[in-house]
Amino acid sequence: MVNKIYKRAITDQIIKFLGKNDIIVITGSRQVGKTTLLKYLIQNHIKKNVFYLDLENINLLHLCNSGAKNTYQYLLEHGANEKEKITLVIDEVQYLNNPSSFLKIFHDHYVNIQLIVSGSSSFDIKRKFKESLAGRTVTFEIYPLSFDEFLLFKNKSYNLTTNNSTTTNIELIDLAIEYIKYGGYPKIVLENSVELKQIYLSQIINTYIRKDIRDIGNIRDIDSFNKLLELLASQSGSLINILELSNTLKLNRTTVSTYLELLENTFIIKRIRPYHKNLRSELTKHPKIYLLDTGIMHLLWLKDFPKIIFGNSFETFVFLELFKLKKDIKFWRTTNMQEIDFIIQSDKLYSIEVKLNFNNTNLKSLNYFSTKYNSEKIIIGLKGEKRGHYIWEFIKNDSL
Repeated sequence: MVNKIYKRAITDQIIKFLGKNDIIVITGSRQVGKTTLLKYLIQNHIKKNVFYLDLENINLLHLCNSGAKNTYQYLLEHGANEKEKITLVIDEVQYLNNPSSFLKIFHDHYVNIQLIVSGSSSFDIKRKFKESLAGRTVTFEIYPLSFDEFLLFKNKSYNLTTNNSTTTNIELIDLAIEYIKYGGYPKIVLENSVELKQIYLSQIINTYIRKDIRDIGNIRDIDSFNKLLELLASQSGSLINILELSNTLKLNRTTVSTYLELLENTFIIKRIRPYHKNLRSELTKHPKIYLLDTGIMHLLWLKDFPKIIFGNSFETFVFLELFKLKKDIKFWRTTNMQEIDFIIQSDKLYSIEVKLNFNNTNLKSLNYFSTKYNSEKIIIGLKGEKRGHYIWEFIKNDSL
């Protein structure tokens, strides 16, 4: 039985560039669904005169490293129709010795070919992709499933504008709790066994995070790097201070900064900056940090999946929903501890407070900021008397 291939939300953005001259570059961590996305594009949108090369196959890697001319000849020998547009899909392009030269030659000299390539690390791709590709590529970053995509993978469908009953909200909250506990990696979402979820996610941590990323960054102090990972996972949603991390880990500040940049460019963490407009001297200058998957966050931090949802796990979940919607996310915090979790600027300014329990919401900071900066206030909660008011009530709002 062939496994069903689900459509990812980013697909609609990518297909706009199919058949064009741009090199489509798709990046994201291992196991996040890049290969499946490529196969979805091939099966549902490209369909003909398309060739897929996986560079984890050593023979295909040797072929591509031998140059664009030999690779093009290989396509012709395998049935490519050079009188029509040929689509060449290359998975794990960062394995090439010189991907920039290879892609540039194809783009400039084989105009009947469009390249779609994937890579597991924007850090590695940025290092290997040279300025010579400027103006030739369009890049898409793919992340673990959003909650909307999670519902699709679970074969759940809700019309949230017309079906907003108490029963529907409770069902959605239960599904959200499942999503927050285990995260959004597609293989983890589709696996029903909690034991196997933990085994598969641990493999991602051990192979991609602890090995691949370590090798990409040429990290020698493995123990300190691993301790940093665990520390960041436990502090998801909190301010980070490089000096404090440096003292805790007994590493110099430059090394800590390098590790943070590496983890951000390999899709493990994201830092967000404070919102500045007025009262600049009163605002914190430290960023907040978030893990980009709650399942990985829990295994790094707790070594297990939680029995209950913690406040920082829920806040990380809300951040991820905003992040995957491509929102410009900031936070606000003053030196006298006034704080708002998220500030979003779109057609208007939104101030967003996240509370695990609605009943524990303190509106003082939210009201102050809203009055000062004329923002629209939003409260997001999971428990309490307003259980029905949940994140999809504003993520579906086109104005946010």
